[in-house]
Amino acid sequence: MKNIIDTKWGAVSAAVFCNLLWGSAYPAIKLGYEQFDITSSVSEKLFFAGIRFVLAGLMVIAAGAAVNKRIPCLNRGNVRSIAVTGLIYTALQYVFFYVGLSNTTGSNGSIVNSSTTFMALVAGHIFCGERLNAKKTAGAVIGFAGVVTVLMSEGIGGVSFTGEGFILIAAACFVAGSMLSKAAAENTDAMTVTGYNLLIGGGILTAAGMAGGGMLKNVTVQGILILGYLAFLSAAAFTLWTMLLRRWEVGRISVFNFLIPVSGTILSAVFMHENIFSIRYALSLLLVCTGIILANSSEKSVFTRKE
Repeated sequence: MKNIIDTKWGAVSAAVFCNLLWGSAYPAIKLGYEQFDITSSVSEKLFFAGIRFVLAGLMVIAAGAAVNKRIPCLNRGNVRSIAVTGLIYTALQYVFFYVGLSNTTGSNGSIVNSSTTFMALVAGHIFCGERLNAKKTAGAVIGFAGVVTVLMSEGIGGVSFTGEGFILIAAACFVAGSMLSKAAAENTDAMTVTGYNLLIGGGILTAAGMAGGGMLKNVTVQGILILGYLAFLSAAAFTLWTMLLRRWEVGRISVFNFLIPVSGTILSAVFMHENIFSIRYALSLLLVCTGIILANSSEKSVFTRKE
């Protein structure tokens, strides 16, 4: 896998795969709420999220053990950085994400969450020395206009801080966690970073949910399958993304984030029967995708390897 990701087209394929998986999470989480009969209880949502990420972490650690013939272990040199990554990248991000998604539609959530791309541009400029030029700035402005189109079309009364607002906070946590994961992966293999990041963050979410009396009600085969899929997509997407962050510039791989709002919106329409056939969705998706592509375009190849 490392050799594949080192190639341009291998990296492109991995980035596309990650973002398609993340886009599919929006309807999957909504369907999970339905199957486990989770309504307004925050503790039940946190417990659901926690179980998902504990399972995902165990999947990655098991895969790492199979590949490397030994169980990935934390040590004095990486435990602190990975623990902080798990707290922000998994626990804090998904507290806001799960609660926020329950208070908005999957379509709105996927589009609003696309703001991660533009936040990543700024973070890459400040923390990674990636130049923020005119194209990137224009792309960020156009992309945010797409997010605002969704919010404003709902009207002031249709947008909630605990819905779309929480999704924005989750997006900020994702970017911060990406920076932390990138730094942690410099001296530790991606599977160890990802596995324990998910396991620690998932453990925090599970404990928080249990403390509030959260549990999975009405357990069904369909619900277990959805939970298993959510765990798999997290294990696969976060591991590959950590590998990509370690080998390629943040600003270059984020061009593929435009697939999240597109796939999230389409899949939400298919599985949740959400109405996306309106001018506001078409305009918003057009602006978001245009902004992301413009912000990441340059005279160079889409992918520029870190030296």
